[in-house]
Amino acid sequence: LMLAAGVWGGLVQPGGSLRLSCAASGFRLDGYGMAWFRQAPGKEREGLSCIDGSDGIADYADSVKGRFTISRDKAKNTVYLQMNSLKPEDTAVYYCAIDLRGWCDYSGMDYWGKGTQVTVSS
Repeated sequence: LMLAAGVWGGLVQPGGSLRLSCAASGFRLDGYGMAWFRQAPGKEREGLSCIDGSDGIADYADSVKGRFTISRDKAKNTVYLQMNSLKPEDTAVYYCAIDLRGWCDYSGMDYWGKGTQVTVSS
């Protein structure tokens, strides 16, 4: 199983937007829980958002609620994280992860994509 996370333009000014993508190769993402995490230098990894594999319900950390949106494109076998109103404190390495049980258990992710750097700076 491979998850490839990427972002078009990883440097953005405060208030700007970016969209992260997480594409799967070798398997379908349908039915699995998909989550986004981030880790800033010197800080613990933080679970940001997850979309459930069965009913598609999404949840968000308070730090990103109202600014970030997770979505799933079944045709492209990709999960996205749309990030708006970015702040300098959003600077971190971002990771996608998959819960093969279909849940949104941030502590129970089975596979992780390679991280992608997001920098919010003026």
